[in-house]
Amino acid sequence: MSEQSSGEPGGRPAESGGRPAESGGRPAANPPRAWRRLLRAGSPRATRANVLAMVLAAALGFAIVAQVRQTSIQGLENLREDELVRIFAGVDQDGDRLADEIRGLENSLELLQSQSTNGEEAQRAARARLDALGILAGTAPAKGPGIVLTITGVDGGVAAPIILDTVQELRAAGAEAIQIGDERVVANTWISERDGELVVSGEVVSPPYTIRAIGDANTLAGAMEIPGGVTATVRRAEGKTQTEIRDEVAVDALLTLVPPQYARPVPTTTP
Repeated sequence: MSEQSSGEPGGRPAESGGRPAESGGRPAANPPRAWRRLLRAGSPRATRANVLAMVLAAALGFAIVAQVRQTSIQGLENLREDELVRIFAGVDQDGDRLADEIRGLENSLELLQSQSTNGEEAQRAARARLDALGILAGTAPAKGPGIVLTITGVDGGVAAPIILDTVQELRAAGAEAIQIGDERVVANTWISERDGELVVSGEVVSPPYTIRAIGDANTLAGAMEIPGGVTATVRRAEGKTQTEIRDEVAVDALLTLVPPQYARPVPTTTP
């Protein structure tokens, strides 16, 4: 008995339309094989068309990058003339503005330096004037070249006019600071005698009488030796004088400044 086959000769199962054969009406279950075929169909293949597409894509990317760089480097060359003029005018205005700011800052710096210099100079002048007034008023100690005159052998009753003449001679010779014993000599100093003692501005000064004077030492010493002067007067009173010329004489007796009771400063007007 012959057996009729519905498939191809040779026993291979028959296929219809490329799909797996079905047995008894049920589909042939083989999912992993189907997925592998789908992946192979979607994966790129090194075909001529794919290679050509890749070359074209690379050329397009290179052209885009080159154009961007060219535009960024030669951006001004692509601008119109009126746009370039406007840009250059803006640059000039910015330059002028910055130059004005620089000049303003330089002027401010010069002004600050000038004010600082003037302020320091004014402080130095005020300090020097205060020191000079302190020496004249006897409220500040002083030192400098001068002489130390010592008078001995003269009692207080006779010494008062001699000391007064000595102070006048020293002032006339340019003495800038004078001290008798421990008493400072200033503009309102007075010299007298009381009970045979020398009194200077109310304070008793005991012998020997030492007078310190700051000024040109040779001039002061010469003033003490003029004919008929201090030395001659003391000698007539049977006393002695000794004059020492020193490079530095200290006049350190101080007075307490008493405000004037009647005298008032006269305001000065600034021109």
